[in-house]
Amino acid sequence: MGKFRTAGLVWLRRTLFGTVLVVVLVLGGTAFRVWQVARVDDRAHADMIVVLGAAQYNGKPSPIFEARLRHAKQLYDAGVAKVIVTAGGNKAGDTYTEASAGARWLIEEGVPRQATLAVGEGRDTLGSLRAVAAEVLRRGWHTAVLVSDPWHSFRARTMATGVGLTAWTSPTHSGPIVQTRQTQALYIRRETGALLFYLLTRTPADDIGGTGLG
Repeated sequence: MGKFRTAGLVWLRRTLFGTVLVVVLVLGGTAFRVWQVARVDDRAHADMIVVLGAAQYNGKPSPIFEARLRHAKQLYDAGVAKVIVTAGGNKAGDTYTEASAGARWLIEEGVPRQATLAVGEGRDTLGSLRAVAAEVLRRGWHTAVLVSDPWHSFRARTMATGVGLTAWTSPTHSGPIVQTRQTQALYIRRETGALLFYLLTRTPADDIGGTGLG
């Protein structure tokens, strides 16, 4: 009897160890991919540049959003694509959507109005990308350079692929999110959790931990 009990305890310990090991490897591997894709700046020509929205205040982009828009304009000026798509809806009571505020900023900075397309739907990354895909695929546009913050890039690219776009990333490397190592570690951890949640449920997790990444 004692032998069976001992064997059972050994099996239980091995099972627990194996489970913990798998969890650690999944978390570590995902975090590494978040970090790895954050370092990729792919400026290959595409049908469009897609700027993922962030907060706006009465039509004025927040510093995080402005950093994304400024980077998108640099890509446009470099000839990466002929159109910039701004994404993101609004909160109840807002006059502007994130998309319209972004397009307005780009036009004021010299991007021709006809070279902008505001898709003002979606309250999270997945919802915004679904709305963008619905709008651009019917126009025959399939390839996109995604502009967001570095740590958001892998999740955004994964979601873009899921809604039917062929996407790569050119993240901004300026703005509040990329200023300190502590901030970077915080967002890598949060993005790892949000990405795993999406992969498991196919639903967004933008509000988990208050990421604020759009």
